[in-house]
Amino acid sequence: HECDLFEEGSLANLTASIIGNVFGFKAVKALRLEDMRIPYAYLKTFQGPATGIIVERERLDKFGRPFLGATVKPKLGLSGKNYGRVVYEGLTGGLDFLKDDENINSQPFMRWKERFLYCMEGVNRASAATGEVKGSYLNITAATIEQMYERAEYAYSIGSV
Repeated sequence: HECDLFEEGSLANLTASIIGNVFGFKAVKALRLEDMRIPYAYLKTFQGPATGIIVERERLDKFGRPFLGATVKPKLGLSGKNYGRVVYEGLTGGLDFLKDDENINSQPFMRWKERFLYCMEGVNRASAATGEVKGSYLNITAATIEQMYERAEYAYSIGSV
């Protein structure tokens, strides 16, 4: 396709255009997208992430080797306190960072504020115990953009970058 058929920098438009309606066709029983090549001219319209690997290396003070990270498991069902314990144990066990699973938001068994507090406590304790900078990527996904901003601001206020 020509690049001018797509909105510049819009991943949503690109995926909807290529795979959006085809999955709704009754004649299609199964379909798998195995490869997609995007013209370089179109790729250049994307801004990319707010920061890159260099900034992450500076934040974690890790150079000359790959990062070692993981997703907290089990992803669902832990209390905030136990979630923070898993973060602490993973980071003191050698991980550079942990991240929230995309399914962790603010469920009744663990609300987001509780998770953020215990995560950051685990990060801070692990940093003190190891003498290394450690990190945790907190999932701020919420029902509204206002709630996401609230969560991001709160995370920043308790020491997340």
